[in-house]
Amino acid sequence: MEENQTAKPKLKHDTKFQIVKQSDGDEKSTMARKVYMDYNATTPLEPDVIQAVTEALQEAWGNPSSSYAAGQKAKKLIDTARLNVAMMVGGRPEDIIFTSGGTEANNLVFHSAVNHFQEIQKLGQNCLKEDSNGLADTLPHLISSGVEHDSVRLPLEHLMKQRVAEATFIPVSKVSGQAEVYDVMSAVRPNTCLVSIMMANNETGVLMPISELSRRIKILNQKRVASGLPWILIHTDAAQALGKVRVDVQELGVDYLTIVGHKAAEMVSQHWEQYEAHMRKVRDYLEEQLEAAFGKENIHFNSHFPGSERLPNTCNVSILGPELKGRAVLARCRHLLASVGAACHSDLGDRPSPVLLSSGIPCAVAQNALRLSVGRHTTKQDVDLIVEDLKQAVSQLETPEHLVGN
Repeated sequence: MEENQTAKPKLKHDTKFQIVKQSDGDEKSTMARKVYMDYNATTPLEPDVIQAVTEALQEAWGNPSSSYAAGQKAKKLIDTARLNVAMMVGGRPEDIIFTSGGTEANNLVFHSAVNHFQEIQKLGQNCLKEDSNGLADTLPHLISSGVEHDSVRLPLEHLMKQRVAEATFIPVSKVSGQAEVYDVMSAVRPNTCLVSIMMANNETGVLMPISELSRRIKILNQKRVASGLPWILIHTDAAQALGKVRVDVQELGVDYLTIVGHKAAEMVSQHWEQYEAHMRKVRDYLEEQLEAAFGKENIHFNSHFPGSERLPNTCNVSILGPELKGRAVLARCRHLLASVGAACHSDLGDRPSPVLLSSGIPCAVAQNALRLSVGRHTTKQDVDLIVEDLKQAVSQLETPEHLVGN
């Protein structure tokens, strides 16, 4: 899921000016344009979306179950939204459940899977056996990856702590950055009831093999049913992928799909291919310019894994050097608005991202990481500006303190 469920107003790319006092009393105009490259955290709202929301708040504020005009208009908007979301992901309107956000949606999936397992146990509809402690096989078992968003990891850890369920977190491959299908299948137990693997990682952008995983689990399910074992459900959190690559529940083969309301569904359905092509072009240009500015030997692309596909908008990069920790670099940037990783890990300070470490990125490299995620309005001119911005920030950090100001 995207990390910040609160959508923010659209950032404009017009130029602003600041007046700076010089030592001789003169005043100097300096450009202070901000370039937003944190789209994996949250997506600024489009003007059309702001207008639609405003109109709904003004005209469709009524109870949608009522017969008066404001209520009926609300019902019509909800029905239209449900249809648009279903069309966007290849589903049916009656299968769309609206929640307050991705975190609630993920929790709903886990608790539904656990409750379903418990109901089957009560009815005695499976042939699970107790272990020596009388517990292991009677608890539902869930499988996830070691690089999931906190809205997946924390609820699963809570279920384990409360002895409501068991969970296995599969480490991602240090070669591909993916949760490999073989590793997931190897973790399946007789009491496994749900597999939850994100569609795209929010820090590296790596796309997970969801379709292949679904195919393998469905084959296994036929054997499990014949043996009286519980059916394994499949869930993917696709919030990071939506609007950047094709998201279709039929192609993915999943039982549950989490998406978030940052995207305007109708716009994504109509334009996702254009969005993807534009973001890929700008992202690739960004990486080319970073390589040209700092040299291949001085940077490391943490989101490059041979043979693995990734989101078209995500560049996770480290500028190498002992003084160039990600937060320190960003603190000295005048134009760039970005992050060092997931917002849910903002309390780590200068400690490297657990996702990057789990993906095989060395500690000294991971602590310098910058997550630069472009959007459908990011331009090559924006890229040129932030590359120069990064160059001056790096120069400041590499200049000995006694020389600063001379």
